[in-house]
Amino acid sequence: MKSVHRVAVLALAGVYPFELGIPNRIFGSAGGRYEVRTCTLDGAPVRSNADYTIAVAQDSGILDTADTVVLPACDIAMTLDGDLPQPVRDALARLRPEARVVAICTGAFVVAAAGLLDGRPATTHWRHAQLFRRTFPRVRLDPDVLYVDDGDVLTSAGAAAGIDLCLHLVRRDHGSAVANSVARRCVVPPWRDGGQAQYIEQPVPPSTSAGTAAARQWALENLHLPLTVDELAVRARMSKRTFARRFGDEVGMSPGRWLIQQRLFRARHLLESTDLTVDRIAGEVGFATGTSLRQHLHDAIGVSPQAYRRTFRPANP
Repeated sequence: MKSVHRVAVLALAGVYPFELGIPNRIFGSAGGRYEVRTCTLDGAPVRSNADYTIAVAQDSGILDTADTVVLPACDIAMTLDGDLPQPVRDALARLRPEARVVAICTGAFVVAAAGLLDGRPATTHWRHAQLFRRTFPRVRLDPDVLYVDDGDVLTSAGAAAGIDLCLHLVRRDHGSAVANSVARRCVVPPWRDGGQAQYIEQPVPPSTSAGTAAARQWALENLHLPLTVDELAVRARMSKRTFARRFGDEVGMSPGRWLIQQRLFRARHLLESTDLTVDRIAGEVGFATGTSLRQHLHDAIGVSPQAYRRTFRPANP
């Protein structure tokens, strides 16, 4: 029987309590599949960015045996010279080579300062994107997404995007059925559409403005059809140009990219939960051919449908 996956959460100075609690809440709701422990560098209480300190029972020695190490949002001032205080650097140096590193929100600054993101894709809270780019120019920052999975190093945008990332990890580790169960228990969506652009502060549109939500809902109910952006614009009673602009403002990506993403979400669910052939699944989700589905899935997550099914399909559904 496979051992429980060990998750260590490192609370650094100025830790954000909300983000600190996400790993325990999400991984701790996965039916005993994870053991989550929280630590500080020396086991002493650490100040939070709220009006209280955080007391823990562990020091950073637990990082030695962790399978996943989570760095929640914290005070980024310690990273702004592109380096880390020596105690933090020493603690991160203790990670096992095979350990998975997860940064929530500004935790990405710590991971970048440790040199773990050089030449790799990452994200962080949109408000800090420009500062991050100036401080860590070797990181391929994408401020438009909710999270980035680069295999053994994963980063998320701010606050609730940490929930999205942790649910993604549960889905990656144990499949959609377990992740969906965790999401229901925590009363959160299994995944959210779009990227950070939909949360960036911008002028409120006039109250008479029509949105794209109804067209998106109709599209989700008809993914098996060969939908086009022109057709969605007609549904929304907008010109194609206006629809594309408003869609981008609301969702954070283009309508075409969103359609592909939704089709892939549905395809992945069917790969995990049915025995349908790849060609049949392609038809069910609106891809013209199985070849098209294979190409889009490989572009998105780097694997074939068959490899995805072998990895994520429960052994005993």
